[in-house]
Amino acid sequence: MLVWFVFLSLLSFSDSGGLHLQGDYIISGWFPLHNSDSTIPSTPYLTDCTQGLINRHGYYLVQAFRYAVDEINNGTQDKQLLPGVALGYRTYDLCSLPASNLATLDLLTQQRHSSVVNSRSVAIIGPDSSSYSFTPAAALGTFLVPQISYEATNELLSNKILYPAFFRTIPSDKNQVSAMIQILVRFNWTWIALLGSDNSYGIQGMQSLTQLASLHNLCIAYQAVIPALTDKTKQYMQDMVKNIIKTKVNTIVVFSNKRRAAGFFPFVIDQNVTGKVWIGTEDWSVAPIVSNIPGISTIGTVIGVAVKYTEFSGYEDFERLSVPGLKDIGLNSSFNLNVPCMQNTDLYELAIKGFSLSQYDIVSSFNVYKAVYAVAHALHNILDCDSGLCQKYKVQPWEVFHQLKQVQFSIRNTSFYFDKNGDPPTGYDIVTWLWMNGQWSFKVVGSYSPGPNDLQLDVSQIQWTGQVSPVTKVPESICSPECPYGNRKLMTGQHKCCFDCMVCPAGTFLNKTGYTSCQACAKDDWSKAESETCEKRTELYLSWGTPLTTALLIYLGVTLFLTLGTALIFLFNLSTPVVKSAGGKTCLLMLASLTVATSSTLCHFSRPSRTGCLLKQPLFIISFTVCLACVTVRSFQVVCIFKWSSKLPRFYETWARKRGPEMFILIMTVVQLFISVLRMLLDPPFPSQDYDFYHDSIVLECSKTLSLGAFAELLFVSYCISRGSFAMALNVGAILLSVLGILGGYFLPKSNIIQVSVLEGADTLIVLGL
Repeated sequence: MLVWFVFLSLLSFSDSGGLHLQGDYIISGWFPLHNSDSTIPSTPYLTDCTQGLINRHGYYLVQAFRYAVDEINNGTQDKQLLPGVALGYRTYDLCSLPASNLATLDLLTQQRHSSVVNSRSVAIIGPDSSSYSFTPAAALGTFLVPQISYEATNELLSNKILYPAFFRTIPSDKNQVSAMIQILVRFNWTWIALLGSDNSYGIQGMQSLTQLASLHNLCIAYQAVIPALTDKTKQYMQDMVKNIIKTKVNTIVVFSNKRRAAGFFPFVIDQNVTGKVWIGTEDWSVAPIVSNIPGISTIGTVIGVAVKYTEFSGYEDFERLSVPGLKDIGLNSSFNLNVPCMQNTDLYELAIKGFSLSQYDIVSSFNVYKAVYAVAHALHNILDCDSGLCQKYKVQPWEVFHQLKQVQFSIRNTSFYFDKNGDPPTGYDIVTWLWMNGQWSFKVVGSYSPGPNDLQLDVSQIQWTGQVSPVTKVPESICSPECPYGNRKLMTGQHKCCFDCMVCPAGTFLNKTGYTSCQACAKDDWSKAESETCEKRTELYLSWGTPLTTALLIYLGVTLFLTLGTALIFLFNLSTPVVKSAGGKTCLLMLASLTVATSSTLCHFSRPSRTGCLLKQPLFIISFTVCLACVTVRSFQVVCIFKWSSKLPRFYETWARKRGPEMFILIMTVVQLFISVLRMLLDPPFPSQDYDFYHDSIVLECSKTLSLGAFAELLFVSYCISRGSFAMALNVGAILLSVLGILGGYFLPKSNIIQVSVLEGADTLIVLGL
């Protein structure tokens, strides 16, 4: 830094012609009238900027700067803005990065050593590049010298801690990145390549895009930095294009300035890359330096972000009419050219070349125009010009800085102010390239403004260019197509945009795309494999009216008819020898218990209820226990008569007289009743649903059918069954033979042989049952 100051102090003060104007207050203008893109030398040396390539865009920026100052001094737009005050300007040709650093040092020198008050700049308009802005924004910010850029968009410059005095009339890249992301999301271009220029503009833009891309499920298949075009970087450029082709992306975001983009696209054209979609930044998407590249119409569709266009009437006339007077600018000036290599540009030599004025030039020129007016409004407040005449006095740059944060004005039907970050409240136009008979033009197809409903886009206005001819369908740029409903994503690599589709198994569903897991159906629902929705499970139970229920009820009716019919026959013939031989009242009790056990099956029909679940098993178990107890008593009676009569002749008589059979049946019944009641109290059954037996149905049943209490009930009755099942079968046979004997007696009253035979057969069956 010290070496640069020494260099400045050694410069001679000359009176050679330059582009400047004497005035009460001086504004410095930094514009790229030439391009020298040289590297930073190891010594404080800068080649004369006039030796670089002429920049037609910089010429129009200077003219807009002059136009704004001339309009303010003449009061053309507002006579009360700075009445009685003449603005002056001093311009610098920022042809390279060293030129920007040198201009910064010159301004710092003025702040400390200027002997003439009105030769000190109160504000700086420029530069045109973010890369050229960081050093002056940091250095001049230390002295709160306001700097208003018209094209520097890097969002880092909004950091008021590092760059407190930096303002701009062009939106920040933060908004531009957001606009690009919204475009990608709108068209579902999730598989993209990202390129950026090798300066702060491109690098920061790439970083911001990468961060936001992951939040919007966008995948960057390939990214690279575009260097300056030299013999050494040509092979690298070719490899970049080959890698883009290799990744099979159809959408490429190029976050680059116009110079780097102009050096890159010829390699795209040489390798015959066609049918792609290129997303461009405001710096190159409408820049003629890119659109004039031979053969660029073949690369595909270009959709770009551009600064909003505002009608700038009078500017073109001013530029055209001022050309003759440019010869005399600077010849009689009292300014000393501290840095002649940056201030000796002959604007007239540029003007007579007859550059065409593009819309891109107009938009940027209007940003310069707004910057000058912002300084003028700040001076208006400082000099108390509301009284009709400004109070001239020494104005310090920091005073202008504080007023710039508060200015708010309307110009050319446009409201303008700086927010807390020094950024303007403007948005972007969304443009697309058009080619008609080989002539390039662009068309505004939408707009972007920060806030709700930020992106407005008319897709029908975009002409999609395919690999061979124009197409009507929006091109796709995806790694894997979205999975159909009923399928989930299975990642196959490091990018979440690349995946296989897996069928959702039965019992799950998926009616959305982009999910890596299927949703389980609700407990009462089910689904087949690859389902979009779940269906209600069918409830299974013995409902009334179904064929199965009808068949069971018929069978139940027949059973009840047989048991009740037999019981009635026995009841009407209770005193006959046949009935007495079959068991008499005990047999009636057994038939009655069988009838109740049979009737308990009615609890299985219809939807299970609390009462049905409580009665179903105890009703059957208890009644069946009574039946088995009756069989056991009957069997014991036969044993005593036929086997123990010789050994214990009076045992059965005593047992019967003491009501042994009735007590045995009662005890067995009470024990079973106690077990059942205890089970109902401790572990009662209730209606439940079985979801596991069928995948598509719910079995409505009663719970606790295999509980400890139920096991105790079954164990007790099983013991009775093991002791009396065979005897029961034989006794049932005896009962049937007895019924046949009785019926035979009714229908064949003279056939006593039949009754005797039947009676003997019944006794034989009873004996066998022992």
